[in-house]
Amino acid sequence: MNYLSIFSILKNRFPQTVMIVLLSLTITLTNTGCRSTAQDDSASLGKNVSNSSANKTNQAEPQLTSINIAMSPSQSSAEQKQKRQLLANYLEEQLGLSVNIEIPPDYQTAIDLIAEDKVQMAYLGPLSYVQARQRNFQLEPLVAYIDKRTGRPWYTSVIVANSEKGIKEIADLSGKRVGFVNPSSTSGYLVPVAHLKSNNIDPEQDFAELKYTGSHNKNAAALESGELDAIGINKPTYLKALKSGQLPSEKYQVLWESDPIPNAPIVISKQLPADLKSNLQRALINAPQDLAALSGAKSDGYTLVQDRDYEPIRNLQKILEIETVE
Repeated sequence: MNYLSIFSILKNRFPQTVMIVLLSLTITLTNTGCRSTAQDDSASLGKNVSNSSANKTNQAEPQLTSINIAMSPSQSSAEQKQKRQLLANYLEEQLGLSVNIEIPPDYQTAIDLIAEDKVQMAYLGPLSYVQARQRNFQLEPLVAYIDKRTGRPWYTSVIVANSEKGIKEIADLSGKRVGFVNPSSTSGYLVPVAHLKSNNIDPEQDFAELKYTGSHNKNAAALESGELDAIGINKPTYLKALKSGQLPSEKYQVLWESDPIPNAPIVISKQLPADLKSNLQRALINAPQDLAALSGAKSDGYTLVQDRDYEPIRNLQKILEIETVE
């Protein structure tokens, strides 16, 4: 079964390139396991540190007393704030270090913080991780959360529209007010825009208004208030809005849902001490299930991931000619 074929939407426009993306996607995410404590073949956490240390004198490296974490502002609810604090408390207990979580004002700032080594760890969306690593090759994804609905480290993107605005299908979005999360959001921009362009809709030219709200739940709120006619968001946020009555099915409908996307990774610097990396990895893999997903999804813990799992995102970035963040 081809679980991750999100790029098939572009097959008519980029047949040869998309076949490469599909093959990459199938191989990487079919091999991505569920919750596991096994080390993958590229996760020798102390390799780079030990190699560089061999060339140093016996001078001891300074010991970290705290870990600073940046998290993309994909969600801004009180519930997510509480979950972030619970995760910080758990990591402090497991690592014996002070843990400081910073929520930057936008995606770009989160990327900057980890790319410039101003924090030691970051919770980024797939595209944000790819953009950060293009600036700093010392970054690596450590774990990603497992979606409780699927039992896999995947999620999906949806385009939701107000049916009272005469929107019944994707073609009806032309001339409407449409919102996305952020240009560095995977499910709130990259994947839905790919689908729109495959249907000959250019968001920059064909919408009456193109707006970036900054987070998935703000996007849902803008649709509910009538500020927007349609939005692109991750499915967990939509399901939560549907269940709460914020976006009732009688008025709002899902026009399209993507195929699975690799989940948001927790990213660290390869320059962290080997023992800290190992302890951090172990703590996250053994973390309570409800501490794993900080994006609004129901989680079933963390699983190991590696850079090649996000190669399909990197390829889609190239296909859509989305600029590499400098």
